[in-house]
Amino acid sequence: MGLFTEQEQEQISHAIAEAEKATSGEIRIAIDKYCKGDALERATSYFAKLDMDKTSRHNGVLIYLAHADHKFAIIGDSGINKVVPPDFWETTKVAMKAHFASGNLAQGVIAGIVLAGEKLAMYFPSQNDDINELPNDIIFMDQDKIK
Repeated sequence: MGLFTEQEQEQISHAIAEAEKATSGEIRIAIDKYCKGDALERATSYFAKLDMDKTSRHNGVLIYLAHADHKFAIIGDSGINKVVPPDFWETTKVAMKAHFASGNLAQGVIAGIVLAGEKLAMYFPSQNDDINELPNDIIFMDQDKIK
């Protein structure tokens, strides 16, 4: 069995779709088994490789998780970073850590998605012309060819 059951993967994709209804922001989840080095550096690298820096409003968010190494990071694009305080993602990280500590990775990821969506909606509410620019599925980086 993989990291998430098929049902959990569907719940995560659904959480992304629901969170994005209230915001023009885009949320993606990237999963690795291992992360050599710093999780934020790895997330930053994947952010570009996944073309998340190419959204029209530069308001994409990547939640990165290296499950075997117990590392994760949340990063936002330049449009987000220009308008939010430096500790913008801290409450999201705390909520995720609480789920991860109890061994519930799927619920931790979903909590991160929900909170990221709520925060994005404050600064980037949904627009009439908003389209879903990025897929809502989980990217398993160690299984995909995006390295």
